[in-house]
Amino acid sequence: MSNILEIKNLVVSYGGIEAVKGIDMIVPEGEIVTLIGANGAGKSTTLKSIAGLVKPRQASIQFKGQEIVGKTPDFIVSQGITLVPEGRRVFPNLTVMENLRIGAYLRKDNLKDDLEYVFSLFPRLKEREWQMAGTLSGGEQQMLAVGRALMSRPKLIMMDEPSLGLAPLVVKDIFTIIQTINEQGITVLLIEQNANMALKVAHKAYVIETGKITMEGTGAELLANEEIKEAYLGKTK
Repeated sequence: MSNILEIKNLVVSYGGIEAVKGIDMIVPEGEIVTLIGANGAGKSTTLKSIAGLVKPRQASIQFKGQEIVGKTPDFIVSQGITLVPEGRRVFPNLTVMENLRIGAYLRKDNLKDDLEYVFSLFPRLKEREWQMAGTLSGGEQQMLAVGRALMSRPKLIMMDEPSLGLAPLVVKDIFTIIQTINEQGITVLLIEQNANMALKVAHKAYVIETGKITMEGTGAELLANEEIKEAYLGKTK
């Protein structure tokens, strides 16, 4: 299986502080890859670097064999990478439909099939398509953020803390959708503080601590690891 994304020696600094300290990662095409770690470990910075929102001090980031460091965010989206940001970031004063159409702003073709696809994943959005996004529940806003990202027809969808602040039943729904999206051919790079759920769905997983990758393996391997259980799953040896 080929790698859709390859990161080599990613270094990112904010002022004099190194947030990411030379990490290497691969994302095999067609898989779910998760990056787990504590707050401030460098997870979001890594995704923002891939998306072109943060400029690395040094790195090689190749998407489908093409170097994307230094490229603009809209170019990166046009190549097939989208980011579902932490906190959802929907446009509250626009309707559900308007938010979804914004996700396809680089496209000039007909959106009908893609809208139907998003509504098939999230029937509640169909019911609320003319409702203002700011009046949706947290779970519905997260569905909208994922749906909006899917409207660009990504090959790789990156999700930053999709379960944050959501009720357990909604979290379960979101992870089911992540698996469904992946089964339909989209590669997923997932950042998640809910390490238990993330590792259960991930084919491959990395642990990042203070800007460095400290462990990697399959999701099942890390789920069974005693150090991971103690540090991230709330279980002692």
